[in-house]
Amino acid sequence: MIDLTTLLSDMAWPVTILIAWLVGEYVYQRAKLPRISVYAFVGFLLAPSQTGFLPHTQSATMLLLANIAFGLILFECGYRINLRWLRTNPWVAVTSLTEAALTFITVYLLLTWFNQPSSSALLLAALSMATSPATIIRVVNEQRSSGQVTERVLYLSALNCVLAVFVFKIIVGLAVFRTSGNILEATYSSLVVLFASIILGAIFGTFTSGLLRFTKRTSHDSTLAFTIAIICLVSLAHSLKLSPVLAALTFGLSARHRRIVLNSSQRGFGALGDLLSILLFVFIAATLEWSQVIAGIGLGLAIIAVRLVTKIIGISLFAHISGTSWRKGLLIGMAMTPISAFVILVLEQTRYLGINLVDQLAPLAAAALIVEILGPILVQRVLIWAHEVPEIKES
Repeated sequence: MIDLTTLLSDMAWPVTILIAWLVGEYVYQRAKLPRISVYAFVGFLLAPSQTGFLPHTQSATMLLLANIAFGLILFECGYRINLRWLRTNPWVAVTSLTEAALTFITVYLLLTWFNQPSSSALLLAALSMATSPATIIRVVNEQRSSGQVTERVLYLSALNCVLAVFVFKIIVGLAVFRTSGNILEATYSSLVVLFASIILGAIFGTFTSGLLRFTKRTSHDSTLAFTIAIICLVSLAHSLKLSPVLAALTFGLSARHRRIVLNSSQRGFGALGDLLSILLFVFIAATLEWSQVIAGIGLGLAIIAVRLVTKIIGISLFAHISGTSWRKGLLIGMAMTPISAFVILVLEQTRYLGINLVDQLAPLAAAALIVEILGPILVQRVLIWAHEVPEIKES
């Protein structure tokens, strides 16, 4: 006899992905809203703490699959970054440092004003620095946008991710040292993990590039080789308890600067990339609990508002000197809103390492849900307002 309960549990994730895909396609065709906003809504609706359709326990396998999906997107984001251009126009890097620092300071001051514990305020402020490349890349690919605003948002989101991971890991390391008093454990939790992740990504970039040249596939479809390499890289980083975010970004940067060709038809990694993207955004929203969202809704909205204003100001300050207009600086700042995919996966990875911070950061749950659904829509509108989406014309 087939156990119906076991069958339903085993089929929960495949059926959820199917539902998310169907609803996403329907809404996109009818209303032209970003598919990933719909995926997130479906994931939150079917989460264990809402309707209970999905299993109550998130397995390490699902976290690994979500990290692989994120790794594919981060690789593509890193691949699009030209470090030579950053050397030619260093004001882009200055812009990133300035707006990230302003975001950290303003969010931290806001949280202390709301009487949040110092440790929670520091962690929330560090995570608020980031902009999720996952959302940016998926909306850019979906809209086929190109132009100055598109490229700068991609560059700044990647730089912000690196800065946020560095600051977050250092704060976690200090928290570990304060708790355990073990300086070696604290150091490993921060700086060693960061540099080891970067070195691992660079090694994979060098090895994969050499392998493609050896097989004479550099001018052909190298998508499969990159996909396999990313799966191996993220799995290894996950097992070694390193940072899959930094490893995947470094891999993309290394592949780009070793002149391995990734043409436009390969971006997004085809059907596999689309499938894993559905899983990623459903998984992210499914980790959020309604009770946490309600508990932190007021402060969550305040964080979103302060973060948005700070990023707009920080980027607009250097818009003209970095070679763009004030209007485009404003649009770029608005497009830096998405944060959820990065934040949730970093927190879930931290829980996997044995440090549960999710329950301490209820305001982040509220902010993550709101931005997860509305962030892609705002990015889409910004790209349209910047006239970088040829398929969609405003009436």
